[in-house]
Amino acid sequence: MTSDIHLAFAHPAERSEATAGAGPLDRISLRDHVVEVEIGAVQAERGRTQRVCFNIVVEVRPQSGPIDDDVDRILSYDRVTEAIAYELAAERLNLLETLAERVAERILLEPQAVRSFVRIEKLDRGPGALGVEIVRAQDGHPHAPVAYEVPHPRLVYLSNAAIASPHLPGWIDQLQARQRPLILCVGAPDAAAPQTAHPLTQRRIDLLAIEQNAWVLASRDARCVVVSTRTELDWAMRNGQISVWAPSKIVLDAVDGPSAQPGDAVALAAWFAATFAATEMLVIGADLPASSEVPLRALPVGQAQL
Repeated sequence: MTSDIHLAFAHPAERSEATAGAGPLDRISLRDHVVEVEIGAVQAERGRTQRVCFNIVVEVRPQSGPIDDDVDRILSYDRVTEAIAYELAAERLNLLETLAERVAERILLEPQAVRSFVRIEKLDRGPGALGVEIVRAQDGHPHAPVAYEVPHPRLVYLSNAAIASPHLPGWIDQLQARQRPLILCVGAPDAAAPQTAHPLTQRRIDLLAIEQNAWVLASRDARCVVVSTRTELDWAMRNGQISVWAPSKIVLDAVDGPSAQPGDAVALAAWFAATFAATEMLVIGADLPASSEVPLRALPVGQAQL
């Protein structure tokens, strides 16, 4: 590592660039991420929170294939903030050094990560910022998958009659009050989709028809956000966002995809519920699927209370 004195207080991004090896690496960064947390070894720091600022740079291996503008193929910035949140929630710590070590090591569990530069500073302990900075590198050995707590959502399938029902805002109010991640699924609109003679082409058209209806649902209630990737869904479940599933990407990317066809949207939603380990699937205004790996419950469109 370089001994240039000007790097002593440089941003981790500059240290990363100055100490890079011969091989090309990409970098992602988190700058000036401030969190209120109780941390510290002295008595004055107990029983109260203080502002702690994180600056992190992660060197990652370049993608071996095309990214195709696909968020599921990259190391998401959310993984960095989630590593911070995970370690802060694990236990109260005395030392920034311990926190920095744990955050760096958790980031390095991601398969793309090569080195992590972690700077953490206390902003309220004096007139300036007091902190620590560490650099950690992959050890070259394969790691187990990163162990984040997996959210278990409640999945709700809405028929077209349910989407148009005046009860829709009230149902969403009730579901949101239960403080569990919520994913909404829909089928195709009542209008017939274009028909082709090719099964694979028709499958895509039918999935896109479902996505059209997802946008119709989102237009009925501003709390509903259409999402299509696992990364978006994971973020939404951890951050209290109500998601409306746009199925094309996840269905078409699945190695062991659903046997249900897009025309049987309730069965497709049941497959999706099992994929995301949902605690329950509530079907409003449609028949229950013939089988499901998660508990099922039906609700008539005319019933206001869930």
